[in-house]
Amino acid sequence: MATSARFLVVALFSLGACQQSDATAPHRDASGKLSRGPVPAQQTAEPGTRQTALFAGGCYWGIEAVFSHVRGVTSAVSGFHGGSGASARYDRVSRGTTSHAETVRVTYDPRVVRYDQLLQVFFAVGADPTQLNRQGPDVGPQYRSALIPLSAGQQKAATAYLSTLSASGRWKAPVVTRIEPHQKFYPAAADHQDFAEDNPGHPYIRHWDAPKIAALKRLFPELYKPGFTRG
Repeated sequence: MATSARFLVVALFSLGACQQSDATAPHRDASGKLSRGPVPAQQTAEPGTRQTALFAGGCYWGIEAVFSHVRGVTSAVSGFHGGSGASARYDRVSRGTTSHAETVRVTYDPRVVRYDQLLQVFFAVGADPTQLNRQGPDVGPQYRSALIPLSAGQQKAATAYLSTLSASGRWKAPVVTRIEPHQKFYPAAADHQDFAEDNPGHPYIRHWDAPKIAALKRLFPELYKPGFTRG
């Protein structure tokens, strides 16, 4: 779907989608309060000052915006993962036939924020792990939620945290987020980068993504940074 087409669909569909689903991120506990979700069972030890992680969680505008407000994140880039280079274009991926998922490449300093903490943030305010091939108003396999580990440590942490989510009882529906093998990541076009920061008044951003940033600030004050990290 072209960007302009997405705008029209959102305008017509967003309120209905919000009313139809009570499971979209940011997530709430049984009492209806915002919740950080389960704490990772183990901390991820990663060497050096720079690591990279890939997260697919619906429209990349919101996921990129969330991670761009996390301390220790030095870059967040919207793009595509799972398909070929020839099909890694928004107009083609939006058809849902390319095997790509809208994905965000996160570069971070593990001395400041660990991968397991990024996982907790992702599922607390970014993506709903029970929605299959969709997130909120965006429907199709290109909007699936997935973790793409780039190391043995990330693989172990991702597997363990998905098990923790499943056992937590936070959702009535089963956790369907999957772990996918790493393939080449393709950055999206320039007009899709930093979209939430550059278009705060856009209806989609106001309705779906601004609440995620507000939830990050409220739930993770120790990780939230007011400044926006551009990819």
